[in-house]
Amino acid sequence: MASPSSYVPKTALARWLDARLPVIRLVHDQFIVFPTPNNLNVWWVFGAILVFLLAVQIVTGIVLAMHYVPTSAGAFDSVERHIMREVRYGWLIRSVHATGASMMFVALYLHMARGIYYGSYKAPREVLWILGVVIYLLLMATAFFGYTLQWGQMSYWAATVITSLFAAFDQLGTHLGSALSNWVRGDYAVGDATLGRFFSLHYLLPFVVVGLATLHVWALHAVGNNNPTGVAVKSAADTVPFHPRYTVKDGFFLVLFVAVLLGLVFYAPDFFANPDNAAPANPLVTPAEIKPEWYLLPYYAMLRAVPNMVVGVLVLFGALLTPLFLPWLDASKVRSCRYRPLMRQLFWLLVADCLLLGIVGAESIDAAWRIGEFRMPLVWLARLGTGYYFAFFWVLMPWIGRIEVTRPVPESLSQSVPAGGGQS
Repeated sequence: MASPSSYVPKTALARWLDARLPVIRLVHDQFIVFPTPNNLNVWWVFGAILVFLLAVQIVTGIVLAMHYVPTSAGAFDSVERHIMREVRYGWLIRSVHATGASMMFVALYLHMARGIYYGSYKAPREVLWILGVVIYLLLMATAFFGYTLQWGQMSYWAATVITSLFAAFDQLGTHLGSALSNWVRGDYAVGDATLGRFFSLHYLLPFVVVGLATLHVWALHAVGNNNPTGVAVKSAADTVPFHPRYTVKDGFFLVLFVAVLLGLVFYAPDFFANPDNAAPANPLVTPAEIKPEWYLLPYYAMLRAVPNMVVGVLVLFGALLTPLFLPWLDASKVRSCRYRPLMRQLFWLLVADCLLLGIVGAESIDAAWRIGEFRMPLVWLARLGTGYYFAFFWVLMPWIGRIEVTRPVPESLSQSVPAGGGQS
């Protein structure tokens, strides 16, 4: 997508700067006149929303770090008393940071779902997709580390459960898993050492994400945007300058998203919070149910669905890493699900499956749904959901791509959709 620059400095200062550090030329070429497909819909706004939310999380996180005490004796008090009650507008900064994390995952899951639905992982965008998945994994790790920092009951026990997962590898080698768990925690139990290293990683990883996000945007501008049809740009008639069409569009939906975020901050600041985290961590009292934040619940359901802990851990990591292989698992030559009727149905079934896994992950391990006299243990639903998750990517996606009869695809973005063509 590289093309000769059309930027012309208009002042002596601009010419001087352009000859030494052409940052204005870069912004002009990559974010003002950058040729963008002319048919991008609302699902393409979440990239800009994620960039904004990442900046908000970093700024609010830096302020919170100035007042946080990363010790088991002072962590909970520094958050709930000092930051929330004594720091000027500390309650607002903390609420924006906590709620913003959940809203960031809302935007992230919608962004990823759009990529899967419209085939944005296909060539030549493999590196773009892989960078996005790596960012997702790092954000999950960052969110988990941040969740432990409050040092409430659920934070403490979630950290205990997650760091204890490595102990499962004792079955593969004597003390191998225990050594890994102790290395992650920094001690034999979750405590000051764990809190200190989790605080350091929670502070550091967002800056790593910024670097990867820069590479992500670079990769996007190197190959160009995908679009709802999945058809490659073939001429200038297929594109429009990024500004003002998409800057205005992204800005409008960003305002709406921020309005929802602020609505939660001011009127329902504990909407995503777990009530058990309102109490300080107590190693002697185990909560009735230990569960992670909502955006990790599907993976938690997969982990609990497997009786053997080693296999469960492998399933968990397998589920997390599977999206990395999408560019090679999908055998179809058609990108967009608009023109793939069978794949579209399987995609929406995957969405329903992930929602089901999230619901099951929030329930106790022995919970069940009753339908009349019939009792359905939720663990079996978790197993069915886990099976479909892996089957979708590793079985159905390669197989459907070879046998599916697709709808007619337009030859270019400027051509009208053929009769009987795609659906949104």
